Amino acid sequence: MREPDTNATHLTPHASLGYRARQFFAALRAEVGADERALVARTLTTEERRLFDQMPIYDQRHCLDVYRTLVDAGHSDPLLLRAAIFHDCGKVDDDGMPMSLGWYILVTLLKRIPLLYHTAAASGRGPLRPVRIYAEHAWRGAQMAAAAGSPPEIVAILRHYHDPAPTGLAAILQWADEQH
Repeated sequence: MREPDTNATHLTPHASLGYRARQFFAALRAEVGADERALVARTLTTEERRLFDQMPIYDQRHCLDVYRTLVDAGHSDPLLLRAAIFHDCGKVDDDGMPMSLGWYILVTLLKRIPLLYHTAAASGRGPLRPVRIYAEHAWRGAQMAAAAGSPPEIVAILRHYHDPAPTGLAAILQWADEQH
């Protein structure tokens, strides 16, 4: 078993409950346009697109927002941009079930009590399985990308973007992710 990501409890400037409430309601209204689907189709490989397509629409929207943040900030590395488009694919469990919005709310609240969050993530069986999936989503996403044939650079970006002090392209992805 994997040890949960110990950095998953870090609180970003956007970690207020008001911000999270706005984020939740935005997720309920999330959409991905035809032009964005075309971007995904021309940017990702067929197998990477499958990872993107497995994510719920709210995670797809989030990933595309992270991609847009990177582009708007002047980043053009094709591997970084590809990674951004499906960086949260590890939140889909081994049975292909995405994490529900209800679990996002619970995890957000649990992360405010690190001992409780780490205990729930470490046990991560039965009804607490989604907490473990969330805690491991960077590692899981890296494994999924490797299985999909993504280049080692993308696998490394996905594996390390939630590290306490990522470097290189993983640090840039972490920065963009924290904007949303």
